[in-house]
Amino acid sequence: MTTVPPPAAELSADEARRIALRAQGFLGAPDRRAGVRGVLRHLGAVQLDTISVLARSHELIPYARLGAVGRRTVEDAYWTPSPAGASPAPPHAFEYWSHAACILPVEEWPHFAFRRRAYRASPQWYHELADGAYDTVIKQLRTEGPLTATELGGAKNGGPWWDWSEAKVAVERALMYGDVVCTGRRSWKRVYDLAERAVPGDLLHDDLDDTECLRRLVRLAGRSLGVGTRADIADYHRLKGDQVDAVIADSGLVPVSVEGWTKPAWADPEALATPPRGRHRTTLLSPFDSLIWERARTERIFGFTHRLEAYVPKPKRVHGYFAMPLLSGGRLLGRVDPAREGRTLVAKQVSLESPKAVEPMAQALREAAEWVGCDSVRIERVDRTELTADLVRALS
Repeated sequence: MTTVPPPAAELSADEARRIALRAQGFLGAPDRRAGVRGVLRHLGAVQLDTISVLARSHELIPYARLGAVGRRTVEDAYWTPSPAGASPAPPHAFEYWSHAACILPVEEWPHFAFRRRAYRASPQWYHELADGAYDTVIKQLRTEGPLTATELGGAKNGGPWWDWSEAKVAVERALMYGDVVCTGRRSWKRVYDLAERAVPGDLLHDDLDDTECLRRLVRLAGRSLGVGTRADIADYHRLKGDQVDAVIADSGLVPVSVEGWTKPAWADPEALATPPRGRHRTTLLSPFDSLIWERARTERIFGFTHRLEAYVPKPKRVHGYFAMPLLSGGRLLGRVDPAREGRTLVAKQVSLESPKAVEPMAQALREAAEWVGCDSVRIERVDRTELTADLVRALS
């Protein structure tokens, strides 16, 4: 691990929390003019996931920051090229492996060259690939234009979900190598195109060395976090600790100390330039929101233990399948496991940290219901039963 120079600033735990909230777009007036694309560039990465309860996670991310932006507007903002009339029109984003499968600003394509090279050098693959299959997929995309795996010949062989077809194996490998780009989703299926056609020419080059790529991603992670430990920064784009160590001194981030944090931290100097002030957002958070990606960080900053329980056996779940934390006043005050039944938003399980969470939870549930086209909210269970009547009353 690198030697950490003396801290440039000493932050209280509250200052660090507010810096993190502002960096993630939850403190201060939302930038509605920049819209969804502004959220994407501000965060640097928006995680995708197959689970859809209220909406898919990549829709919930801008909703949490901007309010009730139209769901079609969200998809169009990510994937619709511009400017109009350009030939070919450059995309705003691409999908690649960052924190997980993420939507990324297209201008960051060059900075993932280190990961594309690592995939090419990897000798280990879960699927074998027959000779010629890779070239066949590339040729088909070149001839026919953007296609899904189904259109390339089928995504599966008929077995379990990981029993991919040869075409699917080939195009996914081409995606990892960077010969192919995912430029959108169609009915949740990836749409693949050749990188040479989809990525603007001035960004297509892969000549940045690993150090340049890592320095940029560490800098972006620090900016998006506001302040973070080595582990926080590494986790944002799933870098290794030694990769962070190699570049952090030259990344532009500055060392700081934070009250109550036992590990060294670094901050975005712009985050330290002005005190974090402004209006707090009250909203429900996707479990895949970058504010709460890293469990240890969430506990350190908010004193709140968060865990996605979708993959936990049902009898062992504590808070529910897709429990969404409640953010209000810059704090995490509870969580709700939602569902939809027709035009009713069902709060299957509500967990409240204190009576002060009742009104914010009611507000967040009403807003979420309206956003997804529900006209009523039904409460099924509240962990603190003495607050059930208060929550029902607040909703009405």
